[in-house]
Amino acid sequence: MTLSHQPGFTAIGAIITREVLPQLRHAQKLPLRLSCIGTASYEGLDDADEFDRMVVIGQSASAEEAMNLASRRVARGDIRVSTDETLRFRPRVITIQDTDLGLVLAGEVRAGIVLWQQPVASDAEARRIVTDASRLRGLAFAASGRGDHRAARDHRYRASLLEARLVDPYWRETAAELLRLPQAA
Repeated sequence: MTLSHQPGFTAIGAIITREVLPQLRHAQKLPLRLSCIGTASYEGLDDADEFDRMVVIGQSASAEEAMNLASRRVARGDIRVSTDETLRFRPRVITIQDTDLGLVLAGEVRAGIVLWQQPVASDAEARRIVTDASRLRGLAFAASGRGDHRAARDHRYRASLLEARLVDPYWRETAAELLRLPQAA
């Protein structure tokens, strides 16, 4: 007796492997967390008194929803460190992370909009970015040691922008697809 495979029939194991398990894995990484890295300072103080700060913006059920929320918050200019009106916050980088703290997507804040960074395409490209970002962080450390706080902050910022492309391998394809959508432009 031989079993014939009909063209319209798919084995249950194949359905579970191809459709159910990826959905379960994806659901385990949600909700996504939105954060903003920026520079905070008190009104009237000079550059030496500025400090880097990360502010949690919120959570989202999807990467697309997270991108929209981040863009709205940046456009409104309502990302704040605290309720203290004398504490100013200048957003510089938006990050979207999953529950494992894997980077889903990140973007530079410029002129009231988020310029989302294209994720790395390969592990080799990721290694090059890590090397370049480490070099910039070393320059930041040296500048800080010399008391050049502005240069140190700029080097850290440039390193953060490079690292914004280090999207977790699980999310690379999703992030690249989102950036191809017209509303992401």
